[in-house]
Amino acid sequence: MAITVTQRAARKIQQVFEKNEMPADACLRVGVKGGGCGGFSYTLDVTDAPAEDDEVFQTGGVRVVCDPKSYLYLNGTEVDYDDSLLQGGFKFNNPNAAKSCGCGASFST
Repeated sequence: MAITVTQRAARKIQQVFEKNEMPADACLRVGVKGGGCGGFSYTLDVTDAPAEDDEVFQTGGVRVVCDPKSYLYLNGTEVDYDDSLLQGGFKFNNPNAAKSCGCGASFST
């Protein structure tokens, strides 16, 4: 499987890349780290190029990269974007999450 982004998320990522004058081959780095109310927290970052051992996906016109350990938890995840006033931001639809916290920023397996 892959990590994918919705068209809404892809548009927002491309806007961020353009605003920050990122190189044409810039990538969205998606990962997890320990912590948060659910046990794991999602991370998003921008990188100039993937690391040698990264999983790399092309989705919605955006190159997404993920380190191998995070990919164990994120395989099949869809990244979406919500621009509503109160609940706005990137959202993760993760089929591997047994539970997610109310804010959607952390999960447990």
